[in-house]
Amino acid sequence: MGRHWALAKDCGAAERDRTMRFGSSIALGWVVVGALSLEAAAPVFRDDFKQALGPGWKILREQKDAWRVTADGLEVRVLPGNMWGGSNDAKNTFVRSVPDPAQGSLEVSVQVENRPTEQYEQVDLVWYYNDGYQVKIGQELVDGKLSIVMGREEADRTRTIAIIPLDSFVVDVRFRVEGNQIRGAYRTPSMTEWKEAGGCDLPVKGPPNVSLQVYQGTTQVERWAKIRAFEVKPL
Repeated sequence: MGRHWALAKDCGAAERDRTMRFGSSIALGWVVVGALSLEAAAPVFRDDFKQALGPGWKILREQKDAWRVTADGLEVRVLPGNMWGGSNDAKNTFVRSVPDPAQGSLEVSVQVENRPTEQYEQVDLVWYYNDGYQVKIGQELVDGKLSIVMGREEADRTRTIAIIPLDSFVVDVRFRVEGNQIRGAYRTPSMTEWKEAGGCDLPVKGPPNVSLQVYQGTTQVERWAKIRAFEVKPL
C-alpha cells in the first residue's frame, strides 16, 4: 500500500511538473509574440519637437526667424505664400525622407494647432515628392469655415479630395500608405476614433518624403502654428 501511494505521489508530481512546464511555455510564447508585435509596431521615426528638431529634417526656403522649437512643440509663423498649384513659394517647408511604401505599408501622423483668420490659411501634413507632386491633409480656413482639407497635386495640377467641417483648433491628421494608394484621416481631442477623409493614388515622382507645410497667412498679424507628435511607423 505504501509503495503504491508513493508511486501515485510521484506520478502526480510528474504531471504537475509537465503542466507547469506547458503553462510556462504558453506564457513564454505569449511574451515572445507580444514582444514581436511591439517590435513590429515600433516607429521608424518619431519627433516630439522638444527643445530641438530631430535628425533628418531639411527646411526649404528657410526663414530662420519664423520657426522655433519650444517646450510646446515646433512653432512655425504663418506667413504669406502658397504650395497649392504653381506658386510653390511658402517659407519654412519641413521635409524628411520616408521608406518606400512599395516595400511595406506605412502610417504617418502628426498633431497640428492653429487659429486661422485668412482665406485658405493652413497647416498640413504632406506626402511629398517635390513642390509639384504631393498629397496634403490638414487644418484650413475655407470661406470662413474651419475645415479638414485633403488634396492631391501632380505637375502642379491640383484636385481637392475632401473639405470637411472641423470644430477644433487642435487636430491629429494621418496618412496610411499601401502600395500606390494613400488614405487620409483625422481625429480631434473629443473623438475616440479616427475618421476617414478620403483617398487617392500617389503622384509618384522620385523618392518619397513627408513634409510639414504652413502657409497663406498674413504679415499684419504674428500668428504661430504649433506642430507636435510627428511619427512614421509600419502598418
